[in-house]
Amino acid sequence: MTENPQNMEPSVNPDIRIDGDDSVVIALGSNDKGVWPSCVELLEAAIARFRAEGVDVLALSSWWRSAAWPDPSDPPFVNGVAVVATAHDPHALMATLGRVEEVFGRERGRINAPRTLDLDLIAYGRLNGDLDGLILPHPRAAERLFVMGPLAEIAPEWRHPTAARTAKTLAEGCKVGTDARPMGAVT
Repeated sequence: MTENPQNMEPSVNPDIRIDGDDSVVIALGSNDKGVWPSCVELLEAAIARFRAEGVDVLALSSWWRSAAWPDPSDPPFVNGVAVVATAHDPHALMATLGRVEEVFGRERGRINAPRTLDLDLIAYGRLNGDLDGLILPHPRAAERLFVMGPLAEIAPEWRHPTAARTAKTLAEGCKVGTDARPMGAVT
């Protein structure tokens, strides 16, 4: 697994191609630290858990901070993106992500409520469309800077399966979460 210590530097193994047609992209977010000292530590613990769940992290962005969306009065989010390798098919991967969310205290209630851990499957290679209730790629990810920004950081040439634009180009045109910035970045 590629590590991303709290120095917030993105972590990419230069020997592994992470922007190809078979890339599996997962977005991570938290705005409720739960029992953890911080949202960052919670997210890093979740990443560490991935390997035990059959998900190997090939690249991990730095952590980004943004106002909660759609209600900026909620606590701010810490977000990141991981490119992973797994033998799980898309449905099994979604079940695994849900299980990890539960382990880290995710409670489902009000839509967009603060949450300890939010794991979204952004893309599974070039798969697209409705796969028995699973919509791929994630239908709103391309509009969100807190997803496309971190992805562009580690895989700027990754191409969206349906929009056919790179992560870098999509990040430049995002309309949601435009305040998102890498933690430690000067604003």
